[in-house]
Amino acid sequence: MVNPKEWLEFGQKFHGHKCPAMPMGLRVGAAAMNKLGVERAKDGQLVAFIEIGDGHCATCFADGIQVITGATFGKGNGIKTHVGKWGVTLVDKTTNRAVRVAPKGSMMAKSKSSIFFTEYRQKGIPASQVPDEIVDSLVENVMNAKDEDALIIGEIFHYEYHEDPHTFNTAICEKCGEMHVVKYGAKVNGKQYCHSCAKELIPNL
Repeated sequence: MVNPKEWLEFGQKFHGHKCPAMPMGLRVGAAAMNKLGVERAKDGQLVAFIEIGDGHCATCFADGIQVITGATFGKGNGIKTHVGKWGVTLVDKTTNRAVRVAPKGSMMAKSKSSIFFTEYRQKGIPASQVPDEIVDSLVENVMNAKDEDALIIGEIFHYEYHEDPHTFNTAICEKCGEMHVVKYGAKVNGKQYCHSCAKELIPNL
């Protein structure tokens, strides 16, 4: 069984500050992994469809998901779905099994009505500047809540994930000298350029 408490210290170091959303990502990711009976992905064994969007509160949730599942944006197996929620659908590619887990709205509302949000975050104060005595209790509440009080854990369902293999087709740009993935660049007069340099030669590219 994956224990999210074992990942809290590392998660906070990785994330950069204390807040309730990253720990909620740990809880949600752990619950999904335990439901599927899977281990943390060293490579691309798991895919996490993370339901956050851009520019809304508590997107820190995604870092908790990445930390505990090993499904990361960098490896390409952590994927934003841009629906402005905090659920995750975790897919085990080896078995084509998946599960969706989300925090209960009531749990999220408790955090959002706290002083952490009303007196600090909503007034533009960075989370790293919120005193520990304000945020620590929120983190403890998230980490210690029972699954049935904090999470909506769905049933396992079939999901076949298809992806294009990573390309190793790269080239050095004739102008800037930087390496780029060929499919993102362009050839101009028989010479290979990265996208940025090619746009200078072909503005409408």
